[in-house]
Amino acid sequence: MKKTNLLLIILASAIILAARFIPHLPNFSPLASVVLFASVYAKNKKYLILPFIALLISDFFIGFYHIGIMLSVYGSFALVAVIGTVLKKHLNIINTITSSLAAALFFFLITNLAVWYFGNWYSHDLSGLVLSYTLAIPFFKNTLFSSLLYTGLLFGVYEGSKYFYREKILVHNK
Repeated sequence: MKKTNLLLIILASAIILAARFIPHLPNFSPLASVVLFASVYAKNKKYLILPFIALLISDFFIGFYHIGIMLSVYGSFALVAVIGTVLKKHLNIINTITSSLAAALFFFLITNLAVWYFGNWYSHDLSGLVLSYTLAIPFFKNTLFSSLLYTGLLFGVYEGSKYFYREKILVHNK
């Protein structure tokens, strides 16, 4: 793996850690985008663990919650990594946007199912499940917007930098 790619993934993971401690809208997070980015650009799959380590460290300080719900959150992001490995083989702007939207949708579906199943906020029947998803729609909007924003920033800056470097726009020859 190129050192610059590893440094980018480490930097993005540090951003995850920092983003969890600053005030932000609920579910407005760069995590899914960082996992997607890392799974596309990491040459060595072992570096995909870095965003998860950042999440675990922040959970240690913020506080742990029900293990079933935690596993759904971590599992959702693992699914995003799988989406990213598919995206890596078919990388273009449309597939990147679609992958970002899919990441947000899977996170919403999986984690809210876990909240309904493991939590005690909703009745454990179909009406409780529907209520769980219905009340989560405002959070889903934040998840969608943050996923598109951070994915656009990460992929756009990286690919734009590669283009400008390749075209020698950013490189000064002496």
